[in-house]
Amino acid sequence: MAADGFDAVVVGSGPNGLSGALTLAAAGRRVLLVEGARRFGGGLRTEELTLPGHAHDVCASVLAIAVASPAFRDLGLNVEFAHPPVPAAHPLDDGPAVLLHRDPARTAAGLGRDGVAWLETVGAAARAGLPLVDTLLAPFGVPRAPVALARFGPLALLPATVLAGTVFRAPRARALLAGMAAHSMLDLRAPVSSGYGMMLASLAHLVGWPVARGGSQTFADALVARLRELGGEVVSGQWVGDLAELPPARTILLDVTPRQFLRMAGPRLPARYRERLSRFRYGPGAFKLDWALSGPVPWRDPAVAGAGTVHLGGTLAEIAHSEAEVAAGRHPRRPYVLVVQPGAADPTRAPAGGHTLWGYCHVPNGSGVNMTEAIEAQIERYAPGFRDLILARSARGPAELERHNPNLVGGDIGGGLAGLWQFAARPVLSPHPWRTPLRGVYLCSSSTPPGAGAHGMGGREAARLALRET
Repeated sequence: MAADGFDAVVVGSGPNGLSGALTLAAAGRRVLLVEGARRFGGGLRTEELTLPGHAHDVCASVLAIAVASPAFRDLGLNVEFAHPPVPAAHPLDDGPAVLLHRDPARTAAGLGRDGVAWLETVGAAARAGLPLVDTLLAPFGVPRAPVALARFGPLALLPATVLAGTVFRAPRARALLAGMAAHSMLDLRAPVSSGYGMMLASLAHLVGWPVARGGSQTFADALVARLRELGGEVVSGQWVGDLAELPPARTILLDVTPRQFLRMAGPRLPARYRERLSRFRYGPGAFKLDWALSGPVPWRDPAVAGAGTVHLGGTLAEIAHSEAEVAAGRHPRRPYVLVVQPGAADPTRAPAGGHTLWGYCHVPNGSGVNMTEAIEAQIERYAPGFRDLILARSARGPAELERHNPNLVGGDIGGGLAGLWQFAARPVLSPHPWRTPLRGVYLCSSSTPPGAGAHGMGGREAARLALRET
């Protein structure tokens, strides 16, 4: 690692670290990006986890939030985003699957008497367009869509169980919203869980739910290439255990969670700030499986084959029970399972005739329970014969996920509990939560606003604050 000559050093090359580095470099700062892993990207990595020639996204796969984010959408990167015929599907036991289409009206038509309510809630958020997305992704800025926010906000604050149970009258729409809201990894009886579901669903109508052709790694690689074009330097394979290991620079951006920062900063931090950071709560973990398959998943409803994302868990009541069990520290017998079929949009992920599949369920933070059987049973429930197609699988529980990426503390892929308090106090309550008490040192991970997702906004906002202050 070079000894000096940098205006800014960024530690960590996840979406936020890359976004922060690009923001600083575009402003004329000489930037060094340091990544501990062999490959850049953090949650945007793609690896052959099962068999040769089978490309699996290690963490983030569906990149709707990246496409919509103001941190990335105008960069003109050399990345091809591939859209599946159907953004998402929600199979049910007693009828055809609920399909989330790009077209809100087509989605509403499949919801019967709840179609109008869908258009007035999720559809309204989609119609508000990118200004509402920008407002939600920059919660400490001046709202770009104040009227839309005033309509969206009261519904978003509700627990998903309350919103689904009052706005929608039939099981299909309720199940669809539950599957969306469960991305939050919150108990669906908790405030703001509906907001996550509404935003994700509205993004499907607004920009789709695409994958990056070739894998999410191509998106990370394009961001690194742009940073190099701007004069930035990048180093991989060098873990930073202490801030003293970094070359001198007036600005340091850390794409790490509070736990790593406490270790890196040590006694340099004031006791009061250390205490506040130590109270930061991590959310549930994930148990993730990747499969190499000999053929497409044999869904009972053939329409599900065209969906890039599939939510498995049945009804609102069943999904809410599953997430409540996890929140209480227990392992659900029938977990909510989030599945991605990248081949529905990008057939390059496997050799000709082959297929890959990606899926996970939520577990208590730090769980050591193997959820392979429970996850595959949920897939078999809606796709009998699925197990007969498995050529190889890769299983990673919370401990393995954290070893692969130290930011995934206890398997928490969201950078911290996404509840109401930590939406406002992330990682501490402050009008400038990216700033730390150490001069020129800023946090920019998903443990800062606006939280989880491959949107890069934590990095952009931290870098913009640093440009004003250093």
